Amino acid sequence: MQLLNMANFPLPMYSEDYEKANGFANSLAELRDDLMNANGLILSVNEHNSNPSAYFKNLLDWLSRLERNFMANTHVLLMATSPGKRGGIGALEKVGEILPRFGAESVLTFSLPSFYDNFDPKKGILNQELSAEHAKVVAAFTSTMSK
Repeated sequence: MQLLNMANFPLPMYSEDYEKANGFANSLAELRDDLMNANGLILSVNEHNSNPSAYFKNLLDWLSRLERNFMANTHVLLMATSPGKRGGIGALEKVGEILPRFGAESVLTFSLPSFYDNFDPKKGILNQELSAEHAKVVAAFTSTMSK
């Protein structure tokens, strides 16, 4: 298992002109290799105005230019949360639609609404129904990994 903090991958905004002048960053190629070698990916996305963040979209743009199918044969558990009742569902829906274009095999999702009411750093998910739903999605994800 490998934990990646995307803040460690600063990338300029994608443009063809920048790509032609500068090529691809070594860290981007390393990230692509890590993704292509992974059997599964648990991805937590943030949401800005019901969309994935500009950073995340930019990262997808760069990765797809380096290798269109950078997620080939990769099973994905896509998660989000927010302080609001929608729990980042807008970003989940959009990213869930996009990832198969890059080769993702299956995309399972989990949204945790009202983060401050439903999560404690020491206890985890407080709401029993949400906790059970999360456990069910994680179990489904791990079962895809054994196939």
